[in-house]
This record gives sequence, C-alpha cells and structure tokens, in this order.
Amino acid sequence: MSAEPASTEQTPAAFAAVAARIARPVVLVGLMGVGKSTVGRKLARLLERDFVDADDAIAEAAQLSIPEIFEQFGEAYFRDGERRVIARLIEEGHGVIATGGGAFVDPSTRALILERAIPVWIDADVDTLVERTARRNTRPLLRNGNPREILTRLAAERTPFYSQAPIRVVSENGPHADTARAIIEAIDQWL
Repeated sequence: MSAEPASTEQTPAAFAAVAARIARPVVLVGLMGVGKSTVGRKLARLLERDFVDADDAIAEAAQLSIPEIFEQFGEAYFRDGERRVIARLIEEGHGVIATGGGAFVDPSTRALILERAIPVWIDADVDTLVERTARRNTRPLLRNGNPREILTRLAAERTPFYSQAPIRVVSENGPHADTARAIIEAIDQWL
C-alpha cells in the first residue's frame, strides 16, 4: 500500500475514528531526513496519542548521544541497544514511535515491528533527503563522505527492507502535516 500526501481536508472526527481502530503502536521507518520525528509528532497530535523518538529514548537510556554511542562502541552495539529500546517502547504501548534510519534494516528489529506494531515507511527522494539532512550535523553515517552519495547508497541498500512495511507514504517538500494526514489515510485504508 502506497500513498501520496493527502489532498482532501480531513476533520478531527475522522482522525478520531481512525485512531479508535488502531490497536498497536504506529512505528515510522525510513531513511534519515524523511521526517520521521517531525511527522511523528504531528501524527501523534492528530491521533491524540503520545509520541516517542526511539533515538531520544536510546540516548536517554545510554546517557550518551547517538554519535557518541557510534564513536565509542560501534554500530553493532548501537543496533542491539536500539532493538531492545524499540521492544520496550512497543511493549509500553506508545501511540507513535519514530525509529532511526537503520532500525528496520536489522532483522530482529524488523520482525519485532512487523509483528507487534503498524510499520509505516516514510519515503522521500534523495534531493529532499540531502536538503533536510544538511540542516543538522548529528548524523554519524553522513560525517565521512559526500552526503548525496551516502544517501543514494543507503536508499539502494535499505529500500528492500523498508518495502516490507505494509504502508508506504511519500514525504515531499511540503508541510509535514500533509505527510501525517496521508499516513492516517493510508492506515485507514490498510485497516
């Protein structure tokens, strides 16, 4: 199932009706820069659910920033902790969870999300990703090389994993609220 950003006006009552049918956390997956955190906050507000960013929860649990965890312990250590934190967040029943770009690539994490949540792949073209990720220098995987080349490679490598999510929504250079509304529409159709 794939959806473009919603073009029709939706009402709070329509959002509430969809929210009432959602029995599991909505977990946002996709490359860095697609807007998982920003869209996730807007989506949670529209659904009147709570929002949690898995990267923030990981940093809080580790008492280190994501770049510090990568630097001190490496990516494998980070992915193991990420899986455990995402499992805890799902178990706690949060409404909307934004994951890091590589979370859904990990087989154990992907299986967990597919089984116990509603995974939504937020997709975007590389130009949009380059523009958005240039706003902050907090992306460990973009620090050593050309961001466009790295994002193009990551998109090629990760699309086969992201495409396993039952819902795909394209995020364009418009308001993130449009993407949040498109996600609600796509979930409604999927349910």
